[in-house]
Amino acid sequence: MKITIKKGLDLRLQGAVDKQHQPIDISVDRVAVSPDDFEGFVPKTDVRPGDKVLIGDVLMHDKRDIGLSLVSPLAGTVKEVNRGARRHIENIVIQADDYDSASQPRNQKDSQYYRTFEIPENASPRQLIDLLARSGLLAFIRRRPFADVPSTDVIPRDIFISAFDSAPLAVDRQWSEEEANVIQAGLELLAQITSGSVFLSLREGQHLPEFKDVTVVRVKGPHPAGLPGIQTANIAPVNAGDTVWTLSLDTAWRIGVLATKGIYEPSTLVAVCGSCVQEPFVAHTILGASVKELLQNRLNGDCGNVRVIAGNVLTGIKVEMDKGYLHFPYTQLTIIPEGDDRSEFMGWASLSPTKMSVNPSFPGALTHRRFRPDARVLGGKRAMIMSGQYDRYLPMDIYAEYLLKAIISRNIENMEKLGIYEVAPEDFALAECLDSSKQPLQRIVREGLDFLRNELG
Repeated sequence: MKITIKKGLDLRLQGAVDKQHQPIDISVDRVAVSPDDFEGFVPKTDVRPGDKVLIGDVLMHDKRDIGLSLVSPLAGTVKEVNRGARRHIENIVIQADDYDSASQPRNQKDSQYYRTFEIPENASPRQLIDLLARSGLLAFIRRRPFADVPSTDVIPRDIFISAFDSAPLAVDRQWSEEEANVIQAGLELLAQITSGSVFLSLREGQHLPEFKDVTVVRVKGPHPAGLPGIQTANIAPVNAGDTVWTLSLDTAWRIGVLATKGIYEPSTLVAVCGSCVQEPFVAHTILGASVKELLQNRLNGDCGNVRVIAGNVLTGIKVEMDKGYLHFPYTQLTIIPEGDDRSEFMGWASLSPTKMSVNPSFPGALTHRRFRPDARVLGGKRAMIMSGQYDRYLPMDIYAEYLLKAIISRNIENMEKLGIYEVAPEDFALAECLDSSKQPLQRIVREGLDFLRNELG
């Protein structure tokens, strides 16, 4: 199967990782797990500061779905349980213990540092969902509708897996033959859960081994073609009453490790990129790693104030340099200038060819250069302009502007008619970036999905 995405745009930014990159091992001895990364997860802690944990031990579970857990990516000691207003859990910090080997906190390959999970024989779909929930891997999956963590009591109609990331400065992971065999085990487990199909979407020209038990879809087009929700909408859209799962190939690989070894695999590859990184690179580290340890002595000195983003520039989360940690999906760390220490002639209206724009009124739109944007909004918020602008960057069969207005007015009937079940905040990220009205589209969609989920119980 082939699909072509015509709407969208690939942002040309400085700070990309070299295509011939080799991952660099970076040892970290401090990680954090934040429940806010897992939309719909209502946390209740299972540990206290000073508790010893193994990789895969439960740190917190969902109050409404007790079997759904978030687990530790590091063996060590619970250092902090950080809370915000109204005792909201912000994150749980794990500190690796001092082992004999200096590399042990990074790799921890010895089985004594892992909690093991028993894989049931001839398991039913609900038993396999329960296994994913207890191991912490169900939290890495997103369901449509609502774009949140799946519940353990609903079997998905179909499962959609994206094997590539089209976000700005993202890097597609290369898979060895051994890793491909592990992925196959994960795909087989997922195929047992759904009564429908497992779809695997590949970028046009991307080469991966032949996998069984999946329907391969070749995708051509610019960002947001790599988003599993966009792929879902163009393959088998979600209707009222349907539930589908979306996930990345990294998550399918972790599910394969669980199926073959009975453990939770915490290692990950993170693209450390952006115009403020001296030499962008890919780090081989672990989930939730400390940002400070990843960026040590690796930033340009001429950037001034910088914005550290856990994720990509469109959907990532701003984190602190000294106290920040990687956030889900744990595959990218982007550093760009903050811009609050700069001034320029005519400000946002400057006609400088170095300013990024998609409007041909600005010279930058007519060049093929890579741009170095900063974190400034460059313009004020104003009323939503009904110009069809959002539709140019959202390759889904919905009327984006009308859906957003229905969400703002909390009109459930119109929200359902206009496609609320198909969308997620990330689908609107590119449109938000290029929006001349400066509307917080992702926040609007997230609030609308939460409202609908609460109303429907």
